[in-house]
Parts: sequence; structure tokens; C-alpha cells
Amino acid sequence: MNSSAFAIIGLICLFFIAESPAQIPFNLLTTPEKTNYDSTSSSDEVIQFLKAAASYSDKIHVDTLFTTAQGNTALYAILSKNGITTVQQAVQEDWPVVYLQGNIHAGEVEGKEALMQLIRDIIMGSKAYLLDHQIVLIAPNYNPDGNDKLSEMHRRSQEHCPHRVGTRRSGGDYDLNRDGVKTEAVETRGLFSNIILKWDPMLVVDMHTTNGTWHANHLTYAPSYHSAGHPATTEYTKNIFLPTVQKMMWQKHQLHTDSYGNYSLRDGWPPQKYYTYNHHPRYLVNQFGLRNRMAILSETFAHDKFYQRIQSAYNFALEILEFSNQNAQTIQSVNRGASAATIELIEKNAGIMQRGLRFEMMPDTLPFSLRTYDYIQYKDSLSKLNYLRLPTIIEIEDLPYYSLFKPTKLATVPLGYCIPAHLESIVQQLKRLGIVVQELKSDTLLQGEKFIIESIDVAENAFEHHNMIQLEGKFRPSRLNARQGDYLVDMRQNLAFLIFYLLEPQSDDGLTRWNFMDKYLHKAGVLHHKVDYPVFKFW
Repeated sequence: MNSSAFAIIGLICLFFIAESPAQIPFNLLTTPEKTNYDSTSSSDEVIQFLKAAASYSDKIHVDTLFTTAQGNTALYAILSKNGITTVQQAVQEDWPVVYLQGNIHAGEVEGKEALMQLIRDIIMGSKAYLLDHQIVLIAPNYNPDGNDKLSEMHRRSQEHCPHRVGTRRSGGDYDLNRDGVKTEAVETRGLFSNIILKWDPMLVVDMHTTNGTWHANHLTYAPSYHSAGHPATTEYTKNIFLPTVQKMMWQKHQLHTDSYGNYSLRDGWPPQKYYTYNHHPRYLVNQFGLRNRMAILSETFAHDKFYQRIQSAYNFALEILEFSNQNAQTIQSVNRGASAATIELIEKNAGIMQRGLRFEMMPDTLPFSLRTYDYIQYKDSLSKLNYLRLPTIIEIEDLPYYSLFKPTKLATVPLGYCIPAHLESIVQQLKRLGIVVQELKSDTLLQGEKFIIESIDVAENAFEHHNMIQLEGKFRPSRLNARQGDYLVDMRQNLAFLIFYLLEPQSDDGLTRWNFMDKYLHKAGVLHHKVDYPVFKFW
């Protein structure tokens, strides 16, 4: 195909996504649009786009999200109809906040490009109404270090354009979407301090591209898997919010969307099950279920053409904002209701109520129909069974969809936890996540239970630079003479179930598992004899 034909395709794609190419200033065109969808935007080009956007409209204010260890800056846009620039103004207006981010895995660039186009159409085009009932925060390029490590060797399993993309990991060598509990990366700490704790968004949208399963949807999605948390925000997202968006994606854009998942040909063909990712709050989307807020995972289809992936991401983000704008007060009410209900549960049931700490994935009780490419089986010259993908798209009915999480380990939810003064690093980590911690001003006698560690299992292989640990043991009724200078974490706060997940010794994604207790445990001789877990829980 000659260059003129490519140019025509590029303009057609631009027409579908943007308002009208003739009306767009050149410095508000994205790099894919300028290169006929051959290239993705560099971090500097994202910054220049955001600064240019801010020069055209008073509906947008640009602020710094963080600066990476390698010196790259990530910016985010504050979009509002009244030119709001501070959280104090938002609180005064009582306007709910929605936060969207792209490029947390910087080879998955579609969200980055789509979000910039959406910013442009809100401030320059016909989408300004999306700010009627909400404030929208957008960080297109969450992983600037990874974004600029361009290579043809990255994301080779997806369609070839853009030819060069960034890497999944950050400049500090973190998978930023596994950092929600330990928050070691400067990017994660910037997100918590400058967005989550500062703006308290009612809804968070994290935009990705799949790793290659050949389902036949343009985009798949998932809610926050709340696990041990209050179910209200996840249930609303799963049962009302996302089904409405799915319907609009087809009716308005003729795009097939459905629940996120994968299947494996190792299980044979047709697939025996379709399964989502796990429940851990290390994944940022999942943590919001424990924070009594809503969150949505977006995954464009890796095997669509680049311009189609951007279009799918754009329209999905658009329809999310359509719904949140129309239902802003309802969403805010659901979130606030979950927060109030969480505190009430603690007040009435502390010391009695039990919640899950470890979970196994189970199939949903509702029937699931999978849209996917078909395969045929054949045997090679060595009689090994193989599969050949066909261009035919089929529907597999009544497929078990593993997307529920059944607790396999329970613990009693307390009124609070007491942390000894020497574990100040634990306290600092809780505060980074927005948890309220109080320092004892005088000695206090607490009634509750302590955990006796009977064994410790240390992972042989490191994951995200951690050899994760798992404790086994038993709780025993006990008293504690808490000393002045020790710390109390009262569970009568919005983040109660996050606190529970973080501080319980047998949690599958808590602070103990991420090695925050290692120094104390080894000093106490945990490898040789029984040891008291240092955090005491009281009624």
C-alpha cells in the first residue's frame, strides 16, 4: 500500500475518534494521528500536548503527579466546567471526582493516546457536557520512564503498530500495577499523595491492553474485586455501571465488550473455563473495593489494529464518563453509604464478625457466553496435538467464568490494632495509604487476642524484589499492656477492611507477606521457635 493510502486511512481513523480533523489545532493532534498510527507519543510529547491543551481553555488545569527517579515528570489534567484547580474548591462545590490513567504498563499505549484525545474533545469539542456534574482528572502517561524505553522487541504478540513501544516495568524496575500494598515506587507514592488521598476520587479507571488471548472482543473490563471489603461499590460497578456501558458500547459504537478474562489451550478446545485475574489489593483497581470506592479495569484487544485499539479505549472512557456524569450523585451516595456501613459494622460486630484473608477463585453462578476466535486441532509429525486458529468468530455458551473469590482462611475483625513503637515503619506505611493512626499518650490495658506464629514459609523465588512470606499459627485470647508511644489503629474508619487485610498475620497480600515484619521476626527467632506476632488486635 502506498503512502497516500496510509494517509487516507489515518484521516478516516482520526474522523471516527475526534470531533473533526479540520477543527483541531496541530499541537493538539497526538503522535499516532500525526504519523498515520505508526508511532506512539513520547513522554515529552505528552507533556507538550497537556501544556498546549491548557493554553486553549480555562476548563483544564495541568499539575504535576510526580517526578520519577530518572527525572521524568508525569502530569495530570484537572478538567472542570468552572476552572477548578484545587481540591478545596472541589470540596466546597461537593463535586464528585473521577480519575482516569493510562500507560501504567508502558507498552500498552492505547489508553495514553485515547485519554489525550478525550481531553481535547472535552475542552475543544462537543464533550464539554461531561463536566456538568463531575470533575475529571486524567493522567495519560503514568509510567514515563517505561514509556521512553522504546523497542521493536516489546509487545511482539500484538499487532505490529506502533512498531516501537515502551516497557512494562518502570524506571525503578517495578511493575507499577503490583505495587498497591507496598508502594515502593515513586510513581505509586505520587499517585496516593497527589490523587487518591488528596482528591479522593469516587471512581478510578486504569487502562491497559491484553497480553494476547484471542477472545474476539474489542475491549474487556473488570470491576474492583473487593474480597474482604464491603460489597456495595463492587456490586454497583459490576451489576449496574458496567452492563450499561457495555450496552452503550454496542448501540452507539458497534464495539463488542465483555468481562475481562483468559483461557488456555493447554486445557483443550473448546475452552473449559474463562478466568479473570486475582483479587489482591496489590492491583490498584482491586484496592479500591477495600477503600469503599469504585474502580474499573479496561483492557483493549491486543490483536486489533492500533487505531482500532485507540478507538475502543476512547469510546470506553467516553461511555464511562457519560454514565458517571449522569449518575454522579448516585455513585457518590453508594460510596458514602459503603463507608458509613463499614464503620457501623465495626461498631456493632467488632470481635464477632469474620472476614476472608485468603481466597480461591470460583465460577460465577450466572451463565457466561464467550465470544472468541475458533480453533481446530491437528497432530504434527511427532503426533503432538496442536491448535490452529481460524478466522471464524464463534460464541461458546454457558462457559464457567471464574470471577468470584471464596475465602479459604478467615479471621475475626477487631475494634482495632496496637502496633509497638519500634515498628514505626509499619505505621508510616499505613499512613501512606491514608489510614489514620494514633500514638498512645499514656499506658493502656487492651483486651483481645494475640497470634502465635508456629511456622513461616518463605518463597524461594523473588516476586517484585520480595521473597514473600506466609505465616501459620493460632490466635489466643490475651491482654496487652500497651505503652505510651505505641500506636493504635482504630477500625472505626472508612479504610477498616483495608486495615484488616494489611495487618492480619495470615493475609495473602498484607504487610507481613510483603516482608514489612521480617526484621522483627528474624530477630525474635521465628525460624527456630514459636514467636508472638507483634501486632495485637483488641476488641
